[in-house]
Amino acid sequence: MDSRIVSTPSGTVPEQKKLISVKPIYIVLAVSVALLLLVGSVWGIVWLARTQAATVEAVRDVLLIALAIESCLFGIVLLFMLLTIVRLVNMLEFEIKPILEKTNETVGTIRGTTTFVSKNVVKPVTEARVHVAGIRRAFKALFGNPRNNLPR
Repeated sequence: MDSRIVSTPSGTVPEQKKLISVKPIYIVLAVSVALLLLVGSVWGIVWLARTQAATVEAVRDVLLIALAIESCLFGIVLLFMLLTIVRLVNMLEFEIKPILEKTNETVGTIRGTTTFVSKNVVKPVTEARVHVAGIRRAFKALFGNPRNNLPR
């Protein structure tokens, strides 16, 4: 239920979302109409069965044939859906699964490459820079700033 806090002169009160209300007379009217249609349909079928038996039998036979055709079509559609699901499962197993495995293998290779580069390239270069900076600092401490030693 959606509720918000609304400030009123008497304090804060949660505001509730109003439901759609239908007058009871409309509900009674709708139920009455539905019952009348149901009773009328049953009465019409009974009346037709007594007075027009041959016609009712013909309509019944046509409806049974239509129902059988619908059942056959439903079975065909269900078979088509089953074949589509089988193709999807095959695609997942034989196409997407190898792609994911190759991707995982590539990620492992990249991880190994970055570890190798880190140990064998980055670390020595960083250590060399540290040593060069230390040597420069030592020369600066021993001999001063060479730029300041130049005559002007």
